Amino acid sequence: MALLELDGVSRVYEDLKALDGVSIAVEKGEWIAIMGPSGSGKSTLMNIVGCMDQPTGGRVLLDGRDISKVRGRELTEIRRSRIGLIFQQFHLIGYLNALENVMVAQYYHSMTDEKEAMAALERVGLAKRARHLPSQLSGGEQQRLCIARALINYPEIILADEPTGNLDGSNEEIVMELLHEMHRDGRTVIVVTHSPKVADHAQRVIVLEHGRLVDDRRNTERRE
Repeated sequence: MALLELDGVSRVYEDLKALDGVSIAVEKGEWIAIMGPSGSGKSTLMNIVGCMDQPTGGRVLLDGRDISKVRGRELTEIRRSRIGLIFQQFHLIGYLNALENVMVAQYYHSMTDEKEAMAALERVGLAKRARHLPSQLSGGEQQRLCIARALINYPEIILADEPTGNLDGSNEEIVMELLHEMHRDGRTVIVVTHSPKVADHAQRVIVLEHGRLVDDRRNTERRE
C-alpha cells in the first residue's frame, strides 16, 4: 500500500480548474519533485497533500484512509502530526526569536521542549542564532529555521514549496543537503520546484501542465 495516493483528484475554483483528475501514488521514503510552469497546479496539489485545502473531486488516501472527506480540527491534527511544511516565503513569526519559532510548532503539536528545540536549531547550524529575530537572520538562515520548525515534530512527510527559490547558490547547497539528511532518515520528501537543478536531487519527477499530470518518470541521473 502506498503511503500517499491521489486518485483522480480535481480542484475547481469558480471557473478555474486548478487540478484535473490527477492520480499519483507515493511510496514511503520516496523523494519526489513536482514541476511545471506557473499556473500548472503545483501549489494547489501541495496544499491538498498538506491538508490545507481539499479536492472538489477524487480522493486523497493517507495510509489507505480517505482524508479528502476529513474536516476542521481533525484535518489540522493530521497536518500537525504527520506533515512538515517548508514554505518559500518562510511564514515565521516576526516578534519571536528563532528558538521560539520552533517551540511554537511544538506547542501546537503537543508540548514545548526548549532543549529539543535547541537541538533542532543545532542540526541546521543555527544554535548560535537561537535568540535572534527573523529580521536579524539572512534569507538562507530563515529557510534553515523553517526546516528546523518542520522537523521538530518528527513528521513522516516533508513538503517543501520552492525551498531554494529565494536563496543564493551557497545557501541552496546547504538546504539541499538538509533535505538529503531528512530523506536518509527515512522521511518522504516532496518538493515543488521550478529548478531542474533542484529536481535532479529527486528519485522521481512529476510534471503538471494546466492542472493535468503530463509526465511521471524515474530520475536515472539523480544527484546524491
